[in-house]
Amino acid sequence: MAKNIGFLVCLLIMVLDIVAGVLGIQAEIAQNKVKTLRVWIVECRDPSNQAFNLGLAAVGLLFFAHVITNLLVGCVLIMSKEELDRASPNKQLAFASHISSWITLGIALMLLISGTLANSKSRKDCGIDHHRLLSIGGVLCFLHALFAVAYYVYARAMAQEETKLHQQAGQAA
Repeated sequence: MAKNIGFLVCLLIMVLDIVAGVLGIQAEIAQNKVKTLRVWIVECRDPSNQAFNLGLAAVGLLFFAHVITNLLVGCVLIMSKEELDRASPNKQLAFASHISSWITLGIALMLLISGTLANSKSRKDCGIDHHRLLSIGGVLCFLHALFAVAYYVYARAMAQEETKLHQQAGQAA
């Protein structure tokens, strides 16, 4: 039963991140459909309510996927070079994928939030164009899915290794 739960958790994380990515790309498409006046790099355009809503949903799903991953796995920390050298490969990979998921989350959220706020109703203004923020943020949601699932898998493998080591140490004593 526990193996099925792990598969379902990975599937849930993937689905949330993929839907967030698709919504981010759809928000970019909706943003590109609004009326725009462009002179060189300065652009004046109306905000898109649909792009705002889709971007907001993408932000929420990406954040929710990250929270689920971190709540179910916990936090894998390596505090020093010596600890890194002594750590098992699963712990090293879990740590690397954990850091990578946080970095990807930060960049994706910044892009998605910036693109979403640019489509807020109160933001009818002119300025330097902000094209592709939502679609790049959406693509980073896909990358976040890979790092989050890798983090879940490696952290679970690390936990199983540590459980076996503790059982062996208990039997030897």
